[in-house]
Amino acid sequence: MLKDFGGIGLIMIVAFLFPFMALIASSLVQTKRLTNEKLSPYECGMDTIGKTWVQFKTSYFLYALAFVVFDVETVFIYPWAVKFQQLGPAAFVEMFVFIGILLVALVYAWKKGALAWK
Repeated sequence: MLKDFGGIGLIMIVAFLFPFMALIASSLVQTKRLTNEKLSPYECGMDTIGKTWVQFKTSYFLYALAFVVFDVETVFIYPWAVKFQQLGPAAFVEMFVFIGILLVALVYAWKKGALAWK
């Protein structure tokens, strides 16, 4: 059993330790001196002119979320389409249920006006 799952365990250990190793390496490499540039709120550019807090339209995020949902749908449909012949009729019905759920979500978002550009 260890032979079967040893590789997965090793990958999980590396995946857990990698962020910590990156943080340690970054703390060893970074400069410790504080300068006026480092202390400015916008380290990569000039100081802002006018109000810095502006209201951002949430419709951009709604479009992005809808795109991600249907992009994930494509990720799930592609392997199903590749192995369609071997899966049988039950997988055919399951895929229609999956697409139906996503279609209901799309119609709901459409009716709520989430996809209307204002």
